[in-house]
This record gives sequence, C-alpha cells and structure tokens, in this order.
Amino acid sequence: MERTSVLSSNIASVGYDPDSSTLEIEFNNGSIYQYFDVSQRIYEELISADSVGGFLAANIKGSYRFSKV
Repeated sequence: MERTSVLSSNIASVGYDPDSSTLEIEFNNGSIYQYFDVSQRIYEELISADSVGGFLAANIKGSYRFSKV
C-alpha cells in the first residue's frame, strides 16, 4: 500500500486502500499497523488534522480492528 508522509512527532506516513477500507499507519519507530473497516471520510480527516497523532488516538485507536504488520 502506498503511504503519504505526514508531519507528526510519532507518525511517519499514512496510507489508505478504499477497496478494502484499510488504513495503514507507519510510526517513526518503524512499526506498521493496519486498521480495518475505516471509512474514506475518517482517512481524509486524519491526514488533514492539525494533529495526526491526536486524531489517531481520539478517533481510531480502540474503535477499529487492527493488526501489526
């Protein structure tokens, strides 16, 4: 999945696959997580958020199934 770099102290890049509704987050420490059944709207809000990490913590973590890649 192709990811886009983001300005964040904790997150290096973010990718999204609309066909599978999968959000992929690469953290600065190199770990990659995929979150499932995420809407395109949530992805767009994430990448345009003032704080990408804050949006992730408030709206995605704990709300979606995920897997460490």
